[in-house]
Amino acid sequence: MADFLENFYKENNIQTQIMVRKKINIVGGGFAGLQFIEHLDEDLFDVLLIDKINYHQFQPLFYQVAASQLDPSSISFPLRKVLQKRTYTQIRLAEVLSVEPDSNFINTTIGKFHYNYLIIATGCKTNYFGNEDIKKNTYGLKTTYDAIKLRNTILQSFEELLTVDDNEREYLLNIVIVGAGPTGVELAGAFAEIKKNILPKDYPLIDFKNLKIILLEGSPFTLGTMSDLARTSSEKYLKQLGVEVRTKVIVKNYNGKVVALNNGENIKSKHVIWTAGVTGNLIKGFKEKIIVNNNRIRVDRYNLVQDCSNVYAVGDIAYMETPAYPQGHPQVANVAIHQARNLAKNLKALLYNKPLRQYEYRSLGSMATIGKHKVVVDLPFIKFKGYFAWFIWMSLHLMLILSVRNKLIIFIDWTWNYFTKDTSLRLILKDDNKESGD
Repeated sequence: MADFLENFYKENNIQTQIMVRKKINIVGGGFAGLQFIEHLDEDLFDVLLIDKINYHQFQPLFYQVAASQLDPSSISFPLRKVLQKRTYTQIRLAEVLSVEPDSNFINTTIGKFHYNYLIIATGCKTNYFGNEDIKKNTYGLKTTYDAIKLRNTILQSFEELLTVDDNEREYLLNIVIVGAGPTGVELAGAFAEIKKNILPKDYPLIDFKNLKIILLEGSPFTLGTMSDLARTSSEKYLKQLGVEVRTKVIVKNYNGKVVALNNGENIKSKHVIWTAGVTGNLIKGFKEKIIVNNNRIRVDRYNLVQDCSNVYAVGDIAYMETPAYPQGHPQVANVAIHQARNLAKNLKALLYNKPLRQYEYRSLGSMATIGKHKVVVDLPFIKFKGYFAWFIWMSLHLMLILSVRNKLIIFIDWTWNYFTKDTSLRLILKDDNKESGD
């Protein structure tokens, strides 16, 4: 029927591009994928969103889930709930295996899907730089599941401290975080606050003075991509909280018990958290020449994939060179959000034969929280830290949370934590088949 209508419109010189609904397939329900759908004119397109999981994840607060400060459901949003008012948007849970750009098909674990336009918004994953031992034995923090798994493991280790012998105790008392970017710094600060405010009350028989939170960084600074104020202040805050910060050191290997550093030093630890880099979640089917810089896909100023006519990449997976960012944009939420919004408007303009708008990132700033009142903020026109920065950080993150209900829940949790310095979220969730008892 669609083919008949298209031929009819052509014969009668009618603009078919706005009369026949185009099929858009979107791979990934992160910031970029959802923002693209939300700003797309649904009267013009049929949309299919494909993701491996059925919820959107608010990555900036994963560390608070891992540190038992927020419940996972507070930062996870069911895709069908978020998009239930989008009449022409369908959702399928599947993994995309490959792309066929020449024939306009994608292959998934549940079948093959045709598209008129394809949007790749698959984001990125932890980069282990080819070291299989590190990949196998460390913990990442790129998904809600990673955060829950890390929380379970850390809490279980505190229980084990009550019964292990002295030979095993040191392994449990060293928590090692590799990578002093925002995730590593924020996680280290959160664990330090738990050590100070919560663990002595939960485990009065354990002396937590020997619990070490060790932050390792290969560069000379913490928060190396931020301002000098942020670098010096973040390291100062971390040390005030008791975090052992070691810069200019690189992890060579980790076998599950011992961290081997490039300076010859070894650190005993059962828990090593890897936040030292990311790489793109690449889908098979693209030419090798367009894959650059840690598996990112080369796109033009309109997010069109190189050598493709109807395939676009947005967000962390996209590599776009512009005058202001000749080495590509930073892999942050603001880039993903605004690229997606711009692309949604451009596809509508394309149908109406109107001019397209090139994308350029205008940085709104960056920030990181190390603990209560310990926040650093870099804005384009000012850099600051402390209590006011902490208030700005909270306000911005609440604004970005998707639902009003979740905004309220998180605000209540943060308020409770602020006044009591405690939470009730320290649950160790296990497989029932592995638990003893009834």
